[in-house]
Amino acid sequence: MSKKIFTSFVLLATLVGCQHNTTEIQTLCLRDGIGNYMIKWETTPPMEGVAKIYVSNNPDRFARKDPSIYADISQGVATYITNDNVTRQYFCLTFNDKHAQIVGARSVLMDSVQNLRDLGGYPGEKGRMTRWGRVYRSGDVSRLSIQDSLRMSDLHIKTIIDLRTAAEINASPVTFEEAQIVALPLTVGNLDNIEPFLREGKMRKGDATVYMQDMYLKFITDNHEAFARALQVFLDKDNYPILFSCSLGKDATGFLSSLLLQLLDVPDQTVIRDYLASNEYIIMQRYAYMVRNLSFESQEAITTLLSVNELFMQPVRQKILRDYTSFDNFVETALSFSEKDQERLKDILLY
Repeated sequence: MSKKIFTSFVLLATLVGCQHNTTEIQTLCLRDGIGNYMIKWETTPPMEGVAKIYVSNNPDRFARKDPSIYADISQGVATYITNDNVTRQYFCLTFNDKHAQIVGARSVLMDSVQNLRDLGGYPGEKGRMTRWGRVYRSGDVSRLSIQDSLRMSDLHIKTIIDLRTAAEINASPVTFEEAQIVALPLTVGNLDNIEPFLREGKMRKGDATVYMQDMYLKFITDNHEAFARALQVFLDKDNYPILFSCSLGKDATGFLSSLLLQLLDVPDQTVIRDYLASNEYIIMQRYAYMVRNLSFESQEAITTLLSVNELFMQPVRQKILRDYTSFDNFVETALSFSEKDQERLKDILLY
């Protein structure tokens, strides 16, 4: 499988077997251009036999009697064909009737929402995995198309955490009636105030990077209470499934996602990969109108503002270590999220 696929999508690694005979299985799920599901796997060492694939629209319930697909394990791939682009499917794979693994497509197919993703399938504490279908992250969901409203209903979202600015929320509030809306307006995130600088050619790529770094720093200096309140939402089982969003689903949403995954002891590399994946899912062509008649320098600046970069997070990490000495101290002190809270979060969100 290509490195790009493994960077962009979920990589599950499960170690099974006895001390002298360990099998590593990696699985992922993609959707092709017409909505069919491609399920891929690799086994180390190579395994012969039959892969059985069970399909369900509920990742917590699979009818393990009648597989939807039988495949040769050595082929490493199977396709689930569907003409249903509303109902989201999950897959339980078994290899020679053992080594069961659950997998789903990372990205959720949407027309009017940018960057909607399922946070399931990431490796967590002590070999456990984050649960599929429990937590979603996305861009603005205040302007849902009719088709996307049906897709949101299919996700059974009970709670939407809105991390946009007050101006954005007031201009276009989320009105999805099937979910409770928890609006936690931030003081940063609205790029409208820098449009004059872009039009006048006064902001370049480096300036845009510094601007984004300052924004991220304000997440923990000026907006820590909003993120603290957001984390508390995840401690109530009745709130699930939960979707949290901001304008593009990359900055405030990316920061909250990184907090959640770190609290679940997801490896740092995976946390970073989830953060950077926004660059794969944000459709830049939708913002082509913003760069018309602008200088090359301004176009580069806009590209930076519409993307994510590890450089944006670096000052945040440095400040946390400088002011709190560790991530755990930061979470407990600044976000009022105790060790007991962390254990409860793991009980809710890890298999």
